[in-house]
Amino acid sequence: MSWKLPWEGGCRCNKLRFRITTEPLLTAACHCAGCQKMSASAFSLSIAVAKGGFAVTAGEWVIGGLHDPKALHHMCKHCLSWVFTDPVDFGIINFRATMLDDHAWFRPYVDMNAAEKLPWAQTGAPRNYDKQPSMEELGPLCAEFAEKGARP
Repeated sequence: MSWKLPWEGGCRCNKLRFRITTEPLLTAACHCAGCQKMSASAFSLSIAVAKGGFAVTAGEWVIGGLHDPKALHHMCKHCLSWVFTDPVDFGIINFRATMLDDHAWFRPYVDMNAAEKLPWAQTGAPRNYDKQPSMEELGPLCAEFAEKGARP
């Protein structure tokens, strides 16, 4: 099944733009209290891609959120929209799915940190984890997503 790459996206004001050139590894909804606060919603929606497949093509970003050197939250310098996260030691970028110019196809494959979710928050994701999936679970989970995950 084709992913119809590359994808383009941008923040709320569209000054910070990015391009995706590699297949996603996983789509997810994170229900942790931190994502609830950062997104001002019940969860954040993200798509994980290999770092080499993500590039900022215009604009400037600033670090926001907790300023944790292990997970850098990148916001547009102008509108301060949370655009992507760099979990530094993992070789991936998690970008906010709704920042894609065409994101209507998006479906989370995994609900993460479901132990913290609001009781009414339902995404329909086929896989649920009370916490983050373990490193041992991620390989098979990404392989399953590659075969069964939603496509644009």
